[in-house]
Amino acid sequence: MTSSSDNTSRANSAERVLITGAAGFLGSHLCDRFVKDGFQVVAMDNLITGDMRNIEHLLPLPNFTFVHQDVTEYIHVSGPLHHILHFASPASPIDYLKIPIQTLKVGSLGVHRCLGLAKAKGARITIASTSEIYGDPEVHPQHEEYWGHVNTVGPRGVYDEAKRFQEAITMAYHTFHGLETRIVRIFNTYGPRMRLNDGRVLPAFIGQALRGEPMTVFGDGSQTRSFCYVDDLVEGIVRLHFSDETRPVNVGNPDEITIAEFAEEILALTGSDVEVIRKPLPENDPKQRRPDISRAREVLGWEPKVSRSEGLKLTYEYFKGLSEEDLHRSEHKDFASYTTR
Repeated sequence: MTSSSDNTSRANSAERVLITGAAGFLGSHLCDRFVKDGFQVVAMDNLITGDMRNIEHLLPLPNFTFVHQDVTEYIHVSGPLHHILHFASPASPIDYLKIPIQTLKVGSLGVHRCLGLAKAKGARITIASTSEIYGDPEVHPQHEEYWGHVNTVGPRGVYDEAKRFQEAITMAYHTFHGLETRIVRIFNTYGPRMRLNDGRVLPAFIGQALRGEPMTVFGDGSQTRSFCYVDDLVEGIVRLHFSDETRPVNVGNPDEITIAEFAEEILALTGSDVEVIRKPLPENDPKQRRPDISRAREVLGWEPKVSRSEGLKLTYEYFKGLSEEDLHRSEHKDFASYTTR
């Protein structure tokens, strides 16, 4: 079974990859990696949550092409296509509340379009699933055989169920059509290019510290998360894509920490003395989150390398470099302008 990062050495200028959600946090880092590895990259995004600044450094390159396209509509890529990575999806709590129908559509119609394109082109496809498919887990740490504990009609249900459907239809295409499919279950990931005000805990804490605002901890702070630096995650995704593994694979960092402890780490990192305040825990917010990465270690030879202290320093430097406008504005996308048909 293929497990080494040397897999990408097979790339040459004739190999083409489509990356959806390419202007987003994870999608843009995947674009960087595949461009660096010598692929012809077709980047696709409708920019509902993505930001062109994440990929503007790639636009002049001869092996990079950007297509402004909604993947829930008909998608077409002319010429040969060897690989698809479907990473288009809103992915933050603010998104779930503001654009729930678009979140469901990209995880259903969008993945259907991408799977159909992969079938037509004979391409291998990796789809981005999530630890959210485990819901508020009753098994800890979470392993791939656990079926989850999800409220389908709760505020997080639109994201959870979109991703669960993605997995189901991907496996259906694999078993019925023999399509080359890969499923990565992504746990909490952080790093440069995160949206500062998207509601996720790490950018929220750093943003509050930089603005001198009280740091908000929801609940009693005993809930846990496990944070993986983006470079480690990208390496795991690439290894999975070029492996022979067709089962879902957890990719994340098993180094677990409580939110209260994490707030203290951010205060120490930023040198801030802002007050830490408490607010009620949001509905269906997971009480614990930690990946069992035994499968990734076994079949991919992968485990995270970047320590949280090192990764947080790199991320903090990125956020410190943002403009005053970026630092103080709320999410500025005009979500109402996007149809919910």
